[in-house]
Amino acid sequence: MGEVSASGQRQHWELLPEAGLGPLRFGMSPAEVADALQVPGPHERVGGPYGQEDFADGVKVFYDEDGLACVALDAVTGPQVLLAGSPLAGGDPEQTQQFLLDYAAEHGSCLLYTPDNSLSLTDLGLLLRSQRVGDVRLSRSLVVKEEWLDSEYHRDRLPLEGA
Repeated sequence: MGEVSASGQRQHWELLPEAGLGPLRFGMSPAEVADALQVPGPHERVGGPYGQEDFADGVKVFYDEDGLACVALDAVTGPQVLLAGSPLAGGDPEQTQQFLLDYAAEHGSCLLYTPDNSLSLTDLGLLLRSQRVGDVRLSRSLVVKEEWLDSEYHRDRLPLEGA
């Protein structure tokens, strides 16, 4: 699984099962998210039943009534998430999915396939999606609070493309 980066340098964010990702924690307010990312605010805000904010450097966040509920990272420009030393973003989606299946078998992780056939390790709050970059598809990761993985209503609203 190769790592792709537009700048050659990517931040590495730690996956925090049931808590969040990197500097972001589930339940944070939009102001707390901007502060944790050390930026004055999002690049773009999107309305809807659950707020969505797009930040520079390939970070997209989603909120529900309790605060931050999902972090989606761009396959190329977003921070890299490592699981057992393997990168989850910017690689071949099939190879990354196989790595997650092997990881789940070895560690007893709970697997879930979403209606669009995306793979999730529910105990980690990790959802593997892909993103088209030019003529290829690359793996990208989303970290989601447990209630969103347990609900088709929320799962169906998570981003399929881009970050």
